[in-house]
Amino acid sequence: MLKNRIEPWKELIKTMDDLEATYELAEESRDAELETELISEYEAAKAKYEKQSILNLLSDEVDKNDAFLTIHAGAGGTEACDWTQMLCRMYMRWAERRGYKVETVDELEAEGGLKSVTLQISGEYVYGYLKCEAGIHRLVRISPFDANARRHTSFSSVYVFPVLDDSIEVEIRPEDLRVDTYRSGGAGGQHVNKTDSAVRFTHIPTGIVVACQTERSQIMNRQTAMSMLKARLYEYYKAEKEKENSKFAQEKKDISWGNQIRSYVFQPYTMVKDHRTKYEVGNIQSVMDGNIDPFLEAYLSAKWKGLPMGDDGDDEV
Repeated sequence: MLKNRIEPWKELIKTMDDLEATYELAEESRDAELETELISEYEAAKAKYEKQSILNLLSDEVDKNDAFLTIHAGAGGTEACDWTQMLCRMYMRWAERRGYKVETVDELEAEGGLKSVTLQISGEYVYGYLKCEAGIHRLVRISPFDANARRHTSFSSVYVFPVLDDSIEVEIRPEDLRVDTYRSGGAGGQHVNKTDSAVRFTHIPTGIVVACQTERSQIMNRQTAMSMLKARLYEYYKAEKEKENSKFAQEKKDISWGNQIRSYVFQPYTMVKDHRTKYEVGNIQSVMDGNIDPFLEAYLSAKWKGLPMGDDGDDEV
């Protein structure tokens, strides 16, 4: 793993040495073709440098892991359920852009969209990137569900947890676990709807609840639900440890209700603004189509540099 992080930097150093030699040659010969080649190679090297710089920011124990991403509709009723579905599509499109695998682990449909949904996204450094998305996401638009075409504000919360591998142990005692089975709802065929294949785990000491209903086999749903529970407990115990070290206060505020990390404004103008980094763009459709990497990179860069995060989540944008 360490070799994979070091080798690209060695290659970049060699590339820069070669570029320097090419530059000196182009300067002496005044060869236009060589100059064009130099510019092309420089841009390619710059892109590799930027990619490696971002990967260097992902150095935590579980940053390289897959992730569970859960979205819950908040204030806003039908509008919020539609917003949750829109966010779900945004993250699925982001994953597709990166070639990641996406599975829907659990979802609760509601009028107008989704009340909640959990995705499992698999690929390199998924958790490292998506951990930047944990918090409240605010939508401002003219509601398509309002006959009077009034402007509405809705909220959805995003939670992100790493999928843990065997090298990270999380102890779960059988006596601390309550297991419920029930019939899966929604689409899936007659078999899904006629058997108690869905599984819900409740961790009694912490009150954490996870559920999985997408597989026809109860055994497979149990395995997925247990993986989700371990991920949630890992984050829970990590947060408790940070709290003891007096480092938890700001992060808790960032993910608490009413403290949105990002606003998406559709009307009367278009803008997506991250309230932590102040990074913003006007092309909201591009963002909703999964182009969120600039927001992730801005957040990771600010955290790595130790820059103060903005606190204007309640301000109008």
